[in-house]
Amino acid sequence: MPWKICDAMELRREFVELACREGANVRELCRRFGISAPTAYKWLARDRAGESLGDRSRKPLESPGKTSEAMESMVIAARREHPAWGGRKLKRWLENRGAGNVPSASTITGMLRRHGLLSQPPGPSGRGWERFEREAPNELWQIDYKGWLQLAGGGRCHPLAMLDDHSRFNLLLEPCATETFAELQPLLERAFEIYGLPAALLCDNGNPWGASCGYFTACEAWLLRVGVDVLHGRPCHPQTQGKQERFNRTLNAEVLSRTTAWHDRGHCGREFARWREIYNCERPHEALGGNVPASRYEISARKMPSKLREAGEWYGGDDVVKKVMSKGNIWFRGMQWSIGEAMRDQEVALRQTGEERFEVYYCWKLLGVADLAVHRESGAKGYAPLEREVRPLFHEPRAAHGRGGKV
Repeated sequence: MPWKICDAMELRREFVELACREGANVRELCRRFGISAPTAYKWLARDRAGESLGDRSRKPLESPGKTSEAMESMVIAARREHPAWGGRKLKRWLENRGAGNVPSASTITGMLRRHGLLSQPPGPSGRGWERFEREAPNELWQIDYKGWLQLAGGGRCHPLAMLDDHSRFNLLLEPCATETFAELQPLLERAFEIYGLPAALLCDNGNPWGASCGYFTACEAWLLRVGVDVLHGRPCHPQTQGKQERFNRTLNAEVLSRTTAWHDRGHCGREFARWREIYNCERPHEALGGNVPASRYEISARKMPSKLREAGEWYGGDDVVKKVMSKGNIWFRGMQWSIGEAMRDQEVALRQTGEERFEVYYCWKLLGVADLAVHRESGAKGYAPLEREVRPLFHEPRAAHGRGGKV
């Protein structure tokens, strides 16, 4: 017959029952049960006092450092108001609002876990991406469309966002009906009127600011006349715009995923505006040491010009000025040079840098190089493309292609 397996409580009760009998030898029982005399007399004392023989909690009777119920309620309420924020953001947000004795970020995370408010367990540590940012506000802005939303009333909404690279300040968040320059231009004009001009604008290679064929677009031509350089990320390399991509994920987590019924673009605009104020002025940003983007942003000293200069006003007396024809090409030295249809009816300048080598400029921007000797030797017929090694690609050291840090 197999031995009966007993739990600790059952053994303790059996020992106490035997030890309490008249004439019982407690020391002998201790030897048989394999326990010490102090332990045996402890159980006997508890039995006489009517106390349980179970293990007592090791929790201290008093916990001076325990978070108060009021503070825990405040943390839970903050999390329900901002369901995508973790312990670090909630801690800094509560401190910024004047709350005293806010517990540590890890304690707040534990509270969220106890209340079932963490959708996923803590993930592995970061992947070691090095952050890159410009040294001052307005040196570089990043712009991008965040896919599109289907509207319940019909049609689509294309969220357009623009960030300052240094401060992560959101300069523009608009629900656009299309992804066209006609709709983009007045939005950029309004942003330039409010915040001034950046030195450069970083974007991808899609419309309306880029073209897969490598030619300049109407959007780029307008920005160059305004006085803003245009930089492009490497094709199929979204890490170049890491901060913008990270902003898009934050927008999706804190706004777009909270409802599946977007009625119209007016509805989108109201929700975008409400959250944009929180993002810029309330939401602690981990890459900024817990500060908010508005604390690091300053308006640019460069103002939007009241009247744009014509391209010809940028050229000197030694420049050979050519007008771009309707198909985007110019005639020079008996050859047709392809500039791009976005430049049609605009004037470009050719500046000689070698015996048969000319740099081609639009306003102040170098578009490319026309090398007559190379084209003549190739024997190619038709349009002669400019050398595009000067096409504005945003190349930085490897560390610069990180994901833009945490948001």
